[in-house]
Amino acid sequence: MAMPPTRAMCTARRWRWSAVAGTAAVLLVTVGCGAVEERRSAAMAAALDFERAVRAEDAAGVCEVLAPGTREEVAQSARAACAQGVLDEDVPSAGDRPGDVRSVDVHGRQARVVLTADTLFLSQFSSGWKVVAAGCTPRPQQPYRCTLKSG
Repeated sequence: MAMPPTRAMCTARRWRWSAVAGTAAVLLVTVGCGAVEERRSAAMAAALDFERAVRAEDAAGVCEVLAPGTREEVAQSARAACAQGVLDEDVPSAGDRPGDVRSVDVHGRQARVVLTADTLFLSQFSSGWKVVAAGCTPRPQQPYRCTLKSG
């Protein structure tokens, strides 16, 4: 006949479960932080690719880094292909080196990259991070005003 567990046995079991749960929580936080850092780096790289294309006046390169909806908006606005109208949008060239990045905020599949002279908003697609809005300036108590954005 089995004996009921003693108080010491129950305490030992709780401690083991707490140790396992604590280890799992630490692993989840560590993995989660690594994933956030990878997303931050990828969003920053896409923003810098965009800025390099703007600086080089590489219209096709700019359009390649734009989100599909933003490309469509540029094409509609220009009444031509994205690459024919995107450089007319007067997006500032804000810097294309990592040192030009002031901050990168990532929340899920959305990111904001603040550069020395511009703020970009990006979304993560299956093909990578794409610029949803650029040429953005903050306004007190209002949303950003962006030169280039999706409709």
